[in-house]
Amino acid sequence: MAIDYKQAGVDIEAGDSLVDWLKATSPQWPNSHLQIDGIGGFAALFKADFKDMKEPCLVSCTDGVGTKIKLAAKAHRFQGVGQDLVAMCVNDLICTGGAPLFFLDYYSCGKLHLDQAKDFLTGVRNACLESEMMLIGGETAEMPGVYEANDFDCAGFAIGVVDREKTIGAHKVQVGDRLLGVSSSGFHSNGYSLLRKLFAQDLDSWMEELLKPTALYPKLMKKALQAGGIHAAAHITGGGLNNLTRILPKGVEAHINSWPVPAPFLEVKTRSQMAWMDLLKTLNCGLGLILVVAPDSFDEQMSNLSKEGFSLLDLGEVKASTSNDADPQWQLKDPAWEGYNG
Repeated sequence: MAIDYKQAGVDIEAGDSLVDWLKATSPQWPNSHLQIDGIGGFAALFKADFKDMKEPCLVSCTDGVGTKIKLAAKAHRFQGVGQDLVAMCVNDLICTGGAPLFFLDYYSCGKLHLDQAKDFLTGVRNACLESEMMLIGGETAEMPGVYEANDFDCAGFAIGVVDREKTIGAHKVQVGDRLLGVSSSGFHSNGYSLLRKLFAQDLDSWMEELLKPTALYPKLMKKALQAGGIHAAAHITGGGLNNLTRILPKGVEAHINSWPVPAPFLEVKTRSQMAWMDLLKTLNCGLGLILVVAPDSFDEQMSNLSKEGFSLLDLGEVKASTSNDADPQWQLKDPAWEGYNG
């Protein structure tokens, strides 16, 4: 019996129509004058016009959304996952001090449902616009046998640029620097294998909270960098506050104040019976980004960023460890605090 590719489960025409839709609905992108070729070619071309930089360095990162996609599929809500994908990548990128340039997505599924894919890509595209970054290309893969008909997965790839002398990170952090906490929008895109188990019995009543899209921080970060005094930044993702040690040099510790932990995270603590310190090392607990700020710039930055739509917190300071060779650590200023009296 004869069989073609479509009968085997791969609809090339549907994939082509998705590309045509992307082209027809493409917005006016930031830096669009630097794009030489449009979506649909074998590869995307972007003009490297960095003449204002002394030593331009490309910044690259990749990430996914994890098992949050299972909840999105159950609720049939996909735009938010598109934003999640962009945010998980671009929020990492800006922690170098870099500016986003362009983004590529990879969308794989058991069966290509066009409405679902369009909703997802609308979320990706809107998040790219919000992040002042161009959606320059991507890949859609229909893989029956690898995924069930209603299953999908996604990955993202963000590219940016930074002048080497303007990079931020552990090399700039000093004893006495202050910690500025920026609120998260919810659970973001980490911990969902745990969350899905904890809320399985009353999932519908928690779905709205669980599907809140990951916050986008590029505009806030751009404003912070322009004002000056930013020494480092940590995107608080899987691993919670342990992400802070990735941007601290040897010989220092982050001493962290208590903060008002949002109720959904306290509900996780109650349901899981997890030790408080373990929870802080698992979920973001209301903190999406932590900036390490020069002490004489802290008050100015708190004022400067106050209108960006996030709650800001005086989260503590950087102190010297007992040894210059000690690995960076963090600790709570109040060891007895467990989130309820932040």
